[in-house]
Amino acid sequence: MAWQLQEAKNKLSEVVKAAKEGSPQFITVRGQDAAVVLSVEEYRRLKSAQLPLSALFAKAPKIDLVIDRSGDVDRPFEF
Repeated sequence: MAWQLQEAKNKLSEVVKAAKEGSPQFITVRGQDAAVVLSVEEYRRLKSAQLPLSALFAKAPKIDLVIDRSGDVDRPFEF
């Protein structure tokens, strides 16, 4: 569900209760999504699923980056 900021402030307990029941609560400012309230369980699940950038690079396929530039031709250059 989406809540306008003022309404979310006035009904914070309802926002938190709905989030605890498993439904992310979106908060909007001037009609644009600004924040999401999640249950602690969902936050922890998402946080634990993150990989550090170094682990992501370690899982990446190895790529041979040798570039053959022997066929390059010079281009005229004017000052």
